[in-house]
This record gives sequence, C-alpha cells and structure tokens, in this order.
Amino acid sequence: MTRDAAYFLLKRPHSQAFASGLSYSRGYGREARPVAPSCPAHSSGREAALEDASQAVDGLHESPGPPKEYGRRQIVRFLDRRDYERFLQQWRIGAPSSGEPNGGIRPLPLIQAVSCPADDALRLTSALAGKAVCEEDAPVWTRALPKGAIVTDKGIPWGVRRIQAPQAWGRTTGYRVKVGVIDTGVDYGHPDLRHSLERGINLLNRMALPQDDNGHGTHIAGTIAAANELQGMIGVAPRSMIYPVKAFDHNGTAYVSDIVLGIEWCVRNHMDVVNMSFGMRTKSRSLLSAVNHAYHSGVLIVASSGNEGRVGDIDYPAGFGQTIAVGATNRTGRIAKFTNRSSLIDIYAPGDRIMSSWLKGKHREMSGTSMATSHVTGAIALLLSLRPGLSPGQIKSIVKNAAVPLRSAKAPRTAGELNVTRILSAVDQL
Repeated sequence: MTRDAAYFLLKRPHSQAFASGLSYSRGYGREARPVAPSCPAHSSGREAALEDASQAVDGLHESPGPPKEYGRRQIVRFLDRRDYERFLQQWRIGAPSSGEPNGGIRPLPLIQAVSCPADDALRLTSALAGKAVCEEDAPVWTRALPKGAIVTDKGIPWGVRRIQAPQAWGRTTGYRVKVGVIDTGVDYGHPDLRHSLERGINLLNRMALPQDDNGHGTHIAGTIAAANELQGMIGVAPRSMIYPVKAFDHNGTAYVSDIVLGIEWCVRNHMDVVNMSFGMRTKSRSLLSAVNHAYHSGVLIVASSGNEGRVGDIDYPAGFGQTIAVGATNRTGRIAKFTNRSSLIDIYAPGDRIMSSWLKGKHREMSGTSMATSHVTGAIALLLSLRPGLSPGQIKSIVKNAAVPLRSAKAPRTAGELNVTRILSAVDQL
C-alpha cells in the first residue's frame, strides 16, 4: 500500500472504519480486566508497516482521560522513535474532532507508546510487523484500608510528631518545594490546604481543576503540607507546595497509562518529589519505563508497599528499585499488621489511624501504606528545602541510613522507621 493510500484511509469517513471491522471504543467496564493479546512479529519494511498501522487506528480519536466505566485496554510500545513519531503524525491527520465520545487511543510520549482498546491493540501490533510490543494497560488502585471516623481533634497528628518533623521546623518547613501528588485530586476549598495548593492537572478532564471526588488525595496532601495551625492541622512540610495530579476516579481506580501520563506531567513541570500512594500486583514494563525516566530526570518517586499483609512481596511501583518503597508502622513503632513487607522496603513510617484533611473541610482517620508514604514525601520536602539539588539516589540513601531501627524487626535487613531529626543530621555531615 502506498503512503498516499494510507493518508486516504486516515481521512475517510468513520463509518467506513466500522465497515472495515475496527472497533470504536465508547467506554469500558472496570470490572472487565484486560487480557493481553499476543503480539505477532513478522518481517516487513517500515513504510509498509506504518501504512498498515494507519489503517489499524482509523476511526479512533484522542481520549483526554479514562471514561466513567473501564474495560480491556492495552499499551502498545513502539521500538523505534521514528516509527512512533510518524505513526502519531499520520493518526492525528485523521483524528476526529474532540467533541466525540471518550475512549480510543491515548498517546504516551514519555514511553514511546499508545494506549488503546484491546482489539485495536491486536490489529495495531500485527500491522506494525514486529516493530512494537504490547502489554495490559492494567487497573491500579489507591492504597488505604476502609475509611475511619470523621474526627474533630486537630493540631499536629501523632505521625507528624513521631517522625520528629516539628523539631525541624526551626530550620526547614519545605518552603516552595514542588510536590507532585498523583492521586484522586485535592479538595481545593479545604482551609488546611488553602495556602499549599498549586494548579496541578486533571487527567480525566483537562478543562477542570483536579478536584477530589474520593477523599484519598486530600488526605495524602494534608499529611504532606497542611498549614492551618490555629483552626486545623499541620502536615510534615507545611510550606511545601502540592501539585495535584488527578489520575484516579471517584472509586480510586486508574489505568497504568494514567499513571504514565501523570509521571510525564511531573517530569515536564519539574516536580522535586512525587507521592504515589497506590499499587498493583502486576509488574508493568510501561510503568517501569516511566519511573526510570523520572529517576534519571532527577525526580524521586515515593511509593506505597500495599496493605494485604503479604510477607516477601510488595506492590508495584514500590517494587521498582528506582522508587522509595514505604511500609507502615503503628503508634508503638511496630510494623503494622496490614503492611506488605519484604527486603525491598526502604523505609517505614506512621500509617495506622492517621488523622488528616478530608472532603468538605473535614478531617478523617485512615490507615494504610498510603498514609505512611505521605509522611516520607513530606520529610523529603523538608530535606530538599534545606539542600536542594540532591539526586534521587542521594535522597534515598540519606533517608534509609538515617532511619531508626524497629524494635519488632526480626530480620537484620529490615528497614528502619523514618526520622527527620536524623535526616537533617546526616545532611549536615555531607
């Protein structure tokens, strides 16, 4: 097929795309987890492969975010950037207007890939003739146990005190450190967060603020940067700035592709540290590629280990060595029963019955490794305000080496508990 013929196919009416047997996604049920199709590999020239690929996505359009219902999707990663760039150029020529329904194809430039419905991924990888690989665009969930009660006690939460953050505030409050929080958004009207929030981005609806419709993201943001000493609560780094990246819906669910887009936004907008209080059992190559890109761009990711109480196994992305993997402790300084644990854990932090900000200006107790992760992110903001320019590797080393040994730790390689005072002492010795 000639290049002109491929161009014609991209420009033809979308009704003809239906006639050629291509799917046109209008949404997908979250209960239906994707099943990875095989990715055939047979030899062919780049020109012919890209022309066939043009036909394979004819009738698809850009999705600004996941629809309300989720279903089977795949991430197709191109092996050659020239192929990827030419494919996107051809696809955009034939893409329909933005007023059509959600679904279809989502470019993922950070990892040289696209996300699309599973049926179209199979056709696309077949047409690309071994020039692309695909994997499941798997669901990802925020990490917290069932919600606790709304609380009226405020002030400095026990977790913030336990890690000795208040002792550091005479030297550092995290002033202007940029913290990306990839989560469910944030309650922009919460009085505790009013002076701690920047615009961020809503990946589900880019025309809207990343407003929280779940509560999880607001809770995370409060632990990191709440700053309402007189009438509310104080977080670990009260003068750091939260950049909410809404990648999760009201159920606390997203796709790997949403997380990839969130990481890309954080890298492009020069976040200093990124909080990722969510996880998945599946090891995603696409997510690993995005995490690697952030790490080598100087952006450190802090991730939760999961709440199933597993021993020797933690969730991803915490399982990737380029992140700081966080487990949870309770008020007695022991490892919380619910936390996943393994030798891959880098640090433990308070995560049991943590009081923080909630929707509609309220406060709520929650438990989980999500809550522990936000303590670590806040501590890193304090560190970076005092010593900007530290690399992700340096930060990780400082946090781990400054940890307090856990009394309940049985294995000699068990990570310790977060301690801000010791972190600052370690920095003074650099």
